[in-house]
Amino acid sequence: MVTKEEILNALQAVSDPEIGMDIVNLGLVYEVQINGDKVYIKMTMTAPTCPVTPWILAEAQRVVENLEGVEAADVELVWEPPWNPSLMTDYAKEQLNMM
Repeated sequence: MVTKEEILNALQAVSDPEIGMDIVNLGLVYEVQINGDKVYIKMTMTAPTCPVTPWILAEAQRVVENLEGVEAADVELVWEPPWNPSLMTDYAKEQLNMM
């Protein structure tokens, strides 16, 4: 069975092209649940008007479904709680010169 760590590692391959940082370090991934070979991901975007939202969601689903042991991934887009820069990892803040 796939682990949460493997899923998060895979999701680091998905970057917000406007910011140039992956969705995990940006703090966009709120929740990962694993139920056998099914994965549920709850995530958000930095802004509701993000023009690449459909692409990011599709990429997140694709990279997770490509993991061994995953039959299907359901990626849910949520707006609560709203994203803010405090959700970013220290690595992301450093890379984006926010520290």
